Amino acid sequence: MLANDRVSFDVHAGEVHALLGENGAGKSTLMKILYGLYQPNEGEIWLNDQKVTIASPSDAIHLGIGMIHQHFMLVPSLTVAENVALGLPSTRGFITDLDIVSTRIDELAKVYGLQVDPGTYVWQLAVGQQQRVEIIKALYRGAALLILDEPTAVLTPQEVDDLFVTLRQMAKDGHAMIFISHKLHEVLSISDRITVLRDGRVVGTLPTEQTTKGELANMMVGRAVSLKVERHPVEMGQACLQLQDIHAMSDRGTEALRGVSLEVRAGEILGLAGVSGNGQRELAEVITGLRSATHGRVMLDSRDVTGQSSGELIELGLSYIPEERMRDGMIREFNISENLILREHHKKPISRAGFLSLPAISQRSSELIEDFNVKTPSQETLVKNLSGGNIQKLVLARELSRKPRVVIAAQPTRGLDIAATEYVHYRLVEQRKEGTGMLLISEDLDEILASPIALQSSMKARSWGLSPSIGRLQRIWG
Repeated sequence: MLANDRVSFDVHAGEVHALLGENGAGKSTLMKILYGLYQPNEGEIWLNDQKVTIASPSDAIHLGIGMIHQHFMLVPSLTVAENVALGLPSTRGFITDLDIVSTRIDELAKVYGLQVDPGTYVWQLAVGQQQRVEIIKALYRGAALLILDEPTAVLTPQEVDDLFVTLRQMAKDGHAMIFISHKLHEVLSISDRITVLRDGRVVGTLPTEQTTKGELANMMVGRAVSLKVERHPVEMGQACLQLQDIHAMSDRGTEALRGVSLEVRAGEILGLAGVSGNGQRELAEVITGLRSATHGRVMLDSRDVTGQSSGELIELGLSYIPEERMRDGMIREFNISENLILREHHKKPISRAGFLSLPAISQRSSELIEDFNVKTPSQETLVKNLSGGNIQKLVLARELSRKPRVVIAAQPTRGLDIAATEYVHYRLVEQRKEGTGMLLISEDLDEILASPIALQSSMKARSWGLSPSIGRLQRIWG
C-alpha cells in the first residue's frame, strides 16, 4: 500500500499550513520525505523556486529546513545541551562549546517559554520536557521552513498559547511552517490553510477561515464523527483506591511528590491535571508498584498494598495504561499475540503444565483484536509496525479485558487522531459502567475539564491538579 499517493502540497513564506489526517494517513511519511529521512519513488521537491534533492537530514538542515519530530530524536544518555549540539560544528574544533550552546538554550527557553536545564540528562526528563528539548533543538538551528509534527501533544494550554504567539511572530518575519496536529481547535487557531490527508491521498485544501471542526473531522475520517462521548449516570461505590500522604523521589534525587492524598471510587473517573514534569509520572509509578514511596500508604479496596510489586498488584485487580505506550506498554519486537498475553502467560488456558498453548493464545488474540477493533494484517504482525492508535487499542485490550477493579490511565489519548481518541474515550466510559474506578492522568486540560470523559465522576465533577511546586495536590471543581 502506498503511504503517499500522488500528494501535492505547498507552503508559502509567512504562512502556517496545517496538515491533518488520521494515524496512518501519510502525514509523517510526507514530512520525513521533505526532511530527507525517506526518499520518494516519484515526484519533485521545490524550494524557493528551485528543484532540490534532499538525500538526508543534513541536506534539509543545510537548505534551512527544520523538523520537530513526533517521536523524539534524542539520545537519553546525553544532556540537553549535548543533544542540541549533536551534529553541529563547534567553534573550538574538537572541543564541544557546551557553554555557548547552554547560553543559547537559556535564551531560547526564555523567549519561547520552554524552560529546561541544559545540563540535565535527557533520560531524567519527563515526556513533556523532552518535547521542549526537541522544539529548542529545531529553533536553535534557525530554520526558515519549520515542520512541527505534533509539537503541542504534551504542552499545557498556556504553553500552547505561548508557542502560538511565537509561531505567529515567526510567520510575520517570513518563516514558513507546516503544522501537524490532531487537535482541531489548535489547527483552527494557528493555521492559515489546512490540507487533509486520508489513506495517503489529499482530500482537500481549505482556507482556515472557511471551515469548521465538524467538516474537518468528516474529511479526516470519511464519516461523521461525534466530538462528544455519550455518558449515562452510574451509581458510585466505595473507595477502591486511596492514597494517603504519599511522598516519593524523582530519578534526579529530588522530591517529586510531597503529601499527595486522594481517593477514587468504584464507577468513578477522577481526572488528574498538571504541567508535565510535576509528579504525574512518579505518582502513577508509585500506585502501580514501579516506584517506591518514601512515606505514605497506597490502599487498594481498603487493603494496604504499599511497596507491593507490580505483579502482585495486577493479581489484585490493578491495570495500568502507561503514558509511553511503546516503552512501557508494549514490547516493540514482539508480535501482537505475544504482547496480548504478557499479563496472563502463566495462567490457564494460555499456559498448561508450564507450556504455552498456541491454540489458546491464537483464540484469545483473535477475540481481543475483534472486540477492540484493532486494524492489523494478522496477529503475527510486529507491534512496531502498527499505528499509534492501534497500539493503544492493544494496550486497552490487554488491560481492560482482565476486568480490573482500578485502572490508572496516563495520557491515554496522547498523539492519537480524532477517531482513535473517540474510541479510547468510549472504551474507558464503558469500563466505568462495570464499576471500575479510574484515575485519568492527562496534560490536556480539554480532556480533563472540557471533554465529557472528565465529567464522568459525578454530577459535581472532580479533578485534581499537580501544582508547579513539587507535586502538591490542589482540588479543582468543574
